[in-house]
Amino acid sequence: MTTAPAPGRDEGSVHHDDTAPPAAPDRDEWAEEWADKLWAAVRAADEYTAADVITNALEAGLPAETALLDVIGAVQRRVGTEWAANRMSVADEHAATAINDRVIALLPRQRPAAPLGRVTVACVDKEWHALPARLLAETLRLRGWEIGYLGAQVPTAHLVSQIHRSGATAVCLSASLPTRLPPAHAAITAVQAIGTPVMVGGLAFGADGRHARSLGADAWAREARAAADRLAAGPLPRPRPPHQAVDDLPHLADQEYTMVSRTARSLVRETFQRLEQRFPAMRDYDDAQRERTAEDLAHIVDFLAAALYVDDADVFTGFLTWTADVLTARGVPARSLLPGLDLMEEQLHDFPRARGLIESGRTALAPHS
Repeated sequence: MTTAPAPGRDEGSVHHDDTAPPAAPDRDEWAEEWADKLWAAVRAADEYTAADVITNALEAGLPAETALLDVIGAVQRRVGTEWAANRMSVADEHAATAINDRVIALLPRQRPAAPLGRVTVACVDKEWHALPARLLAETLRLRGWEIGYLGAQVPTAHLVSQIHRSGATAVCLSASLPTRLPPAHAAITAVQAIGTPVMVGGLAFGADGRHARSLGADAWAREARAAADRLAAGPLPRPRPPHQAVDDLPHLADQEYTMVSRTARSLVRETFQRLEQRFPAMRDYDDAQRERTAEDLAHIVDFLAAALYVDDADVFTGFLTWTADVLTARGVPARSLLPGLDLMEEQLHDFPRARGLIESGRTALAPHS
């Protein structure tokens, strides 16, 4: 789930607080002040000071949910922004995420006397970005739900098994990257097949939840507070009877997604080799440059496959323009992406949807070239 600040409730305990919350601007400014302090601590990789910041914020009266979503969550969003702008290394990003994950444990943790129900929260298979799901799990816990939090990349078979054991009445699935949409679809249909409704969230499902709807999820929430409000409003709809992926996404019948995803490795390898032949300067790349180039090609193919799966060009063009910005921030011309697209199109000449997506990609990159 994303954690964008949203107006609404600020419950700080397991029970709802009827006390009127501070006016939104004051609350936001207060949270921003603590977020700035936490940011300074995580930027210095200072876990002790980070813990003091959250402890002091709670002692000063900041509601636990605000500390969770508007302080810790806000800092985590800033981590992603700073990495993309090349102002944080991967190691710095990981250190900051680890600190944020640990300071969440400082929030109050009381067993609800009368739980609202039991919910399983998990990331879909292959999704490693666990903190959004953790923020949702803790938000629900603060509001009085019993939570089974399963963390990152949960294989669908194990997810279903856990639901059987726990008796959860609803499942919340998180995915941050659109490349996780195919396993997310598999998880949604598998959980629904045992009669348990699924709510999904996270950037993978689109800012408007379009992919949640196309994959047949029973509900979608933009961020943690909205998800908690939806669960509190009443039971999720009863899931549909068991069905196949192609029932939700009829375009999959053309087999383009299947063929591209199954041949992804050879497509990347062939594109890399043809790039070396077409651009002799590549032969002078050092090992690190060759590795980065291969990684970029692999990501492009992964997002192309994801776009084919949901038949949405925005999945592909959004990734390309984001990558262009990341490359530009690191002094690499965005136009360096175009030769790879050309070579992939040559190999996918029998795949009209894929060629259409690649053309959309070129168009999207034009302002960046």
